[in-house]
Amino acid sequence: MSKSGDSRDLPVEPGSLDPLPVDVISIQSQVVYGCVGNSVAVPTLQAAGLNVVPVPTVLLSNTPHYDSLHGGAVPLDWFEGFLADLTRRQVLRHARAVLVGYLGSPEQAEVLARWLRTAIQLKPSLRVYLDPVMGDHDSGLYVHPELPAALGELLVPLATGITPNAFEFERIVGQPLTSVEATLRAARTLLTGRTEWAVVTSAAPAEGNAARSRNLLVTEDSHEVLSWERLTTAAKGTGDLFSASVTAALLGGSDLKLAVANAHEHVVRVLERTSRANSNELVINSGD
Repeated sequence: MSKSGDSRDLPVEPGSLDPLPVDVISIQSQVVYGCVGNSVAVPTLQAAGLNVVPVPTVLLSNTPHYDSLHGGAVPLDWFEGFLADLTRRQVLRHARAVLVGYLGSPEQAEVLARWLRTAIQLKPSLRVYLDPVMGDHDSGLYVHPELPAALGELLVPLATGITPNAFEFERIVGQPLTSVEATLRAARTLLTGRTEWAVVTSAAPAEGNAARSRNLLVTEDSHEVLSWERLTTAAKGTGDLFSASVTAALLGGSDLKLAVANAHEHVVRVLERTSRANSNELVINSGD
């Protein structure tokens, strides 16, 4: 039996060796150049001492804001096969969390939801952390127009916690949210079943001090607003870095408030390092 204590019914392959002791299955985009998706999440999680298996949803040369772009969404049969083979390789025996980020299509959301439902049935203690990547107020929607509904209907109910930005959260709940109070009420409607908490980053940006950014932490019986000086950067991937850092902190034993605070501080350090390097991409390693 694995350390989790609830994996006796997981598929077993012939042989006497144990499967790789994976902590996190990270399902999101991957780029050849740059630090977004798994290209930032994997090293962030590994730096916290966690074993990670990355599952790509799209494979791109770089993010689309450059003047050239190659690659695309992983073929659906490949994506489905990646997930099926993780189960066959017994990865769920040790895995403690699944981190979900950018998805390439609504069909991928459907495939992932089916796999997650089976994974949770096999291992009820499995945590699912969902960063429903779909856009932001300054860039608009940059995913398939049907993906927000698929994320909200299929994946949010399977998540232990979600980390949308304010733009993404409005699309999940299907209404504009102009205040922290309205955001809080909307978040509480999602805290049913498996979903224990929501962290809405840059919550209600039109309300309050424009020089400060607020993260709203919501659980079933409490909430908290953490406020910081607003950070600006041209580099992409800060949301992916934040969700990976929150995941690492939670798996390290932090409570939600401390995990969010530590994740924010980590993002700040990376942005400061990126600025010193005058880089167009996040510089996640110090090189020391």
